[in-house]
Amino acid sequence: MMAAHMSDKWRTLLILAAAELLAMGLWFSMSAVSPSLAVEWGLTPSQTGWLTTAVQIGFVAGALTVAFTNVADIYPPPVVVAIGATLGALATTLIAVAAHGMALALPLRFLTGFALAAVYPVGMKIMASWTREDRGLGLGLLVGALTIGSASPHLVRSLGGLGAWRNVLTIAAILSVIGGGAIWRLVKMGPYHVPAPRFDWRHASRAWTEPGLRLANLGYLGHMWELYAMWTWIPAFLLASFRASGLASPDRTASLAAFAVIAVGGLGSLLAGRMGDRWGRTRTTILSLVVSGSCSILIGFFYGASPALVLAVALVWGISIVADSAQFSTAVSELSDREYLGTALAMQTALGFLLTMASIQLIPVAEAGLGWSRVFRLLALGPVLGIPAMWKLKRSPMAARLAGGRG
Repeated sequence: MMAAHMSDKWRTLLILAAAELLAMGLWFSMSAVSPSLAVEWGLTPSQTGWLTTAVQIGFVAGALTVAFTNVADIYPPPVVVAIGATLGALATTLIAVAAHGMALALPLRFLTGFALAAVYPVGMKIMASWTREDRGLGLGLLVGALTIGSASPHLVRSLGGLGAWRNVLTIAAILSVIGGGAIWRLVKMGPYHVPAPRFDWRHASRAWTEPGLRLANLGYLGHMWELYAMWTWIPAFLLASFRASGLASPDRTASLAAFAVIAVGGLGSLLAGRMGDRWGRTRTTILSLVVSGSCSILIGFFYGASPALVLAVALVWGISIVADSAQFSTAVSELSDREYLGTALAMQTALGFLLTMASIQLIPVAEAGLGWSRVFRLLALGPVLGIPAMWKLKRSPMAARLAGGRG
């Protein structure tokens, strides 16, 4: 009986992870083709950055809407995810079919982010309904799948070439519909599912007034300052570095390298999930922040050097930069009281993604003055904020509530 239950559990979680992987390709679908768009639409680096920033804004709006309306308790969560994946696919398809500039692309990218708020957080809710003691591993598996999904448009672009940007978006949209359909038809809620508490603005301030939550959120903000700016701009960095090195066919190689650098974070997320459950949330997040912050400082020194060397540093950065992501969400779920858990998670998500807008837009502006060899050092400010916060949380009495007392 237990073996059958476990088999059903992990079969469901693997289907969920694979389906979310397919759906999340929408997030960076336009970032993957930004070199083509820059030429065809005459975009500046700052304008191409807005193609991702608009998704961030939409996601924050969608996440707060999902939390405030409790839509995932009114309707079955697998249905909510399927609808979100389909609406995001529709918005992306409209860009591929009808957009010829930023005027239409930006609102459709906002709608894509809004729709993905029904895919990512609600997918985490489904995952949590199947896990308890191994929740860090389960969420690590989900975030790992989302990471590979976010990287997938770079792989599609590397196979399709620079001139096929509309095809890249169309493929991402088709895969999202397939992923949403798989969750709708094949995924169900687990034995630990309970209705989520309603979002309550009266509890929103506890993200900062309660010491444990404040420290966990500071760590998360440091992580988010670095993560999405790196994911958005590492393809441009790799392309510029490969060109400077004199590499033959740098464009396609850079797209394939960008896919590898972002996708390898899926492995890091899975490993960190197991580490977080066994070694503790604070230790795992501190290690991840130390490694990723070091890479943000070091990678610029290798700009224009051997592509293999640049890629090696970038891969280490890619595997470490997202490894701690699920651990911050798990920590907040462990530190929050049941009655305002939904509010605490919604506030963490909203604050983190709002901050990414600043770091994403900072990079192209700063690159004009600092150059690619130095600009990523600005992202080290995130770990500089996050590491002390998580170290202080590790040494506090609140650490006893994390990872079954492991801190």
